Amino acid sequence: MKKIDYAKVDWQDETLWLVRGKRDRLAKALPEWEALRDAASRIKLYSNSHLPELLEQFETRAIANGAVVHWAKDAAEYRQIIGDLLTSHGVRHFVKSKSMLSEECGLRPYLESLGIETVETDLGERIIQLLGSRPSHIVLPAIHVKREEVGALFEKEMGTEPGNSDPTYLTHAARRNLREHFLHADAAMTGANFAVASTGEIVVCTNEGNADMGTSIPPLQIAAFGIDKIVPDRESLGVFTRLLARTATGQPITTYTTHYSAPRKGSEFHIVIVDNGRSSILADREHFRLLNCLRCGGCMNTCPVYRRIGGYAYSYFIPGPVGINLGMQADPKKHKGNLSACTLCHSCSVLCPAKVDLADQIYRSRQHYATSARKKLISKGMTFVMNEPWRLNAALGVAPLGMRVLKGLGFSWGKGRAFPDIPSPKKTKR
Repeated sequence: MKKIDYAKVDWQDETLWLVRGKRDRLAKALPEWEALRDAASRIKLYSNSHLPELLEQFETRAIANGAVVHWAKDAAEYRQIIGDLLTSHGVRHFVKSKSMLSEECGLRPYLESLGIETVETDLGERIIQLLGSRPSHIVLPAIHVKREEVGALFEKEMGTEPGNSDPTYLTHAARRNLREHFLHADAAMTGANFAVASTGEIVVCTNEGNADMGTSIPPLQIAAFGIDKIVPDRESLGVFTRLLARTATGQPITTYTTHYSAPRKGSEFHIVIVDNGRSSILADREHFRLLNCLRCGGCMNTCPVYRRIGGYAYSYFIPGPVGINLGMQADPKKHKGNLSACTLCHSCSVLCPAKVDLADQIYRSRQHYATSARKKLISKGMTFVMNEPWRLNAALGVAPLGMRVLKGLGFSWGKGRAFPDIPSPKKTKR
């Protein structure tokens, strides 16, 4: 059985808590911080309750700017639209910047099945792609990968110096490697952090400039976003850009905040607007505030459970508090096991820049699924064991063997992470 690396767990916990601390310092430096959060929540609620008008306004403005607008009701249509665009333009080399929507809809495997080389250009996403894995965090996708592992990976994939894991050296190596992909790409794609209805432009926030580099050369540019990314105007956008980076990475603003509205001369600009279940979330009285989410990842940085177990312990592709709730909306039968990965400390709700009631939503879902016979049986069993010290000590004594049995049976606890060691029980007396 795989043994847990406690040093790595502690490192991830400390790193994410450091980001949370940076966020707190920047928030305290703004006297209007809570007013910004209130404004963000109100703007999101307005936008999500006026989606038809705002989306139609965005489409009208985008077309006037020279873009071509496509609509996708689900992941299949999203993949087909992009696949058809690329094949009709004879694209064989495709670069894309970070997009959780593309992860949600399974874009890269689909394009690779069509014979289109698809390269992730965000450094963290590129590391994950070369590892053949998936992101463990929505903003810091390779947060769980130590630099020694990156060094070994780049040595294999890029021919870097054996044993050299210096971050600066590895970053320059990745830059040289990616530059060749940028220069020879037939098309490029970005997601969108925001879409401005009044101007028909999309806004992409990055720290590496990879999105800007990717869209500066190829003759075909594609941008795709979920309908929940719409904001009414640039004044509203200013509220979100002041909150996003401070909460996500503890910096005042992202290094690059790029507005895309019109195609470059001699090129095409296509925009894909995607629903994929968002309308269903909007119709849910208990969970509609999920559409307020800015995808900043702040709830993961503060969550005591996520920081210790990492992203791969969750069954949904987005981990942490927001991922628990989104997974329940996507497929509750498949993802209800994630509900236990929460202490209900409410740190996520207190921190959320758009005031999504994440912990309350998890609690309500727990109440709904606690009525099952299996949950009742587990609850009664735990009560029976913990009511007597000798029973608890006996259970702890056989726990290591029980863990191995559960692992062998394929329980999901052990699929995304190693089981922790069970300490020897301390005998207690009543």
